[in-house]
Amino acid sequence: MWTDAAFSPLTGAAALARSLASPRPPVLLDVRWKLGGPPGISEFRAGHLPGAVFVDLDRDLASTPGSGGRHPLPAAGAFQAAMRRAGVGETAPVVVYDEADATAAARCWWLLWYFGHPQAAVLDGGYRGWVAAGEPVETGDGLARPGGDFTARPGHAPLLDARSSARLARDGVLLDARAAERYRGETEPVDPVAGHIPGAVSAPTAGNVGPDGRFLPPAALRERFARLGAGGAAPVGVYCGSGVTAAHEVLALALAGQPAALYAGSWSEWITDPERPVATGPQPG
Repeated sequence: MWTDAAFSPLTGAAALARSLASPRPPVLLDVRWKLGGPPGISEFRAGHLPGAVFVDLDRDLASTPGSGGRHPLPAAGAFQAAMRRAGVGETAPVVVYDEADATAAARCWWLLWYFGHPQAAVLDGGYRGWVAAGEPVETGDGLARPGGDFTARPGHAPLLDARSSARLARDGVLLDARAAERYRGETEPVDPVAGHIPGAVSAPTAGNVGPDGRFLPPAALRERFARLGAGGAAPVGVYCGSGVTAAHEVLALALAGQPAALYAGSWSEWITDPERPVATGPQPG
């Protein structure tokens, strides 16, 4: 679905510690980020996994905001350059993490998949889970690994645009990964228009993880998505506000064994065209 069938898209602290001590350790990317800031580099400097390199989501994992939304996909060349600076190679495994719940780390995971890296995974529980497991940390700016030779080749993951998202909302299952009150149009703290794509189903990413930020077991995720209509043969897509947390939902769906496409522009792109319809209120049924 997303990578080498023998390579899981999710790893735990104990398994990662063993991998780091192996002859072929993964490259570690720290993607801590909060909508509206402050920048995650301050958290990285205060403590990070040994050997990790900080990746700035706004700078390295997105292009300039505009008609494509708040976090448009980066151009292949720009993403390739960012990954090479971080020491990402063509074949060496990569593990990405954020503070705890993977809502930012999954964006980097998805981009690595989309641009053709064969072995990218997310650290379940993130930095907080690593520390809770008693594993060591470092402080300071960290050092980028030399020799990154990753080549970005777009098109390895299914991608939606506004037109295909609208069609999927009618003929398949389009999940809205934002908080339910944003879906219903009761509040909109970020974008200038509230509401959702007509026909989309509310599926907040908070429902994919437990209180510790770790993903629910695959069986529980399958049950959750089946209740939302995403458990059969119908094609599935996901959007959010700007294509960041929707990648988290795509990862959760992958863990449940359900392929899903990402609408990268998401709501912040959808509303740039006033001709596109907007729905509010609870979902039908």
